[in-house]
Amino acid sequence: MHPEYHVVLDSPERYKHQQYFPEMGETNPFLHLSLHLSVIEQISINQPIGIREVYDKLRQQYNDAHLAQHDLLDCLAETIWQAQRNNAPLDAANYLNLLKQKSGKT
Repeated sequence: MHPEYHVVLDSPERYKHQQYFPEMGETNPFLHLSLHLSVIEQISINQPIGIREVYDKLRQQYNDAHLAQHDLLDCLAETIWQAQRNNAPLDAANYLNLLKQKSGKT
């Protein structure tokens, strides 16, 4: 799904210590692909309950599974960031709320 990351994945030792700065428009390919794997797993087990329905709606809206996953990634990253910032566990209810907002279902 991300051929632009193949060079990095082909030489992980070379890139594993590289710093990525989102404020400069850089994306950490290891984090990005890990988030993809996380949402794919969440969809497969429908956890949090309702994520599969949100994903299916987004996939229909975009007619593209990859774009739909990116909306989910945004919500997951936001939820992780909030938990880290607040030194708190992940808020699954807020995560699902963010997901529903993305799909237009509140």
